[in-house]
Amino acid sequence: MSDRERVLISLVDFLRFSDTAAKVIVARGKAAYDSDEALRLAAEAILHKIGEAVARLPEDFTAANPEVPWRSMKATRNLVAHSYDPVDYDLLWGALARQLPIEAERVRSILSRLNT
Repeated sequence: MSDRERVLISLVDFLRFSDTAAKVIVARGKAAYDSDEALRLAAEAILHKIGEAVARLPEDFTAANPEVPWRSMKATRNLVAHSYDPVDYDLLWGALARQLPIEAERVRSILSRLNT
């Protein structure tokens, strides 16, 4: 698989997971999220998948597109996947509800540029 193909697939995956977060987690609201352990676990899984998609991006691509905080997304994935401490679910909510939609728009813009 070429680097270009890997980038395109990873960006599409990122957007798919972002859309899933919006539909499955954020659309139900913070009160539902706070009271439903399954939603919080789904949030962890989605952030893990987003981090995996970002980790597949070549270093030169992420360096050329610094408007997206790729490193912090990978760090969030590592925190969710490897932390033995309790997860800060308010932090995850903020990432999904406030930051992820902003980053998804940036990724859509990058993808649009790549497809022209």
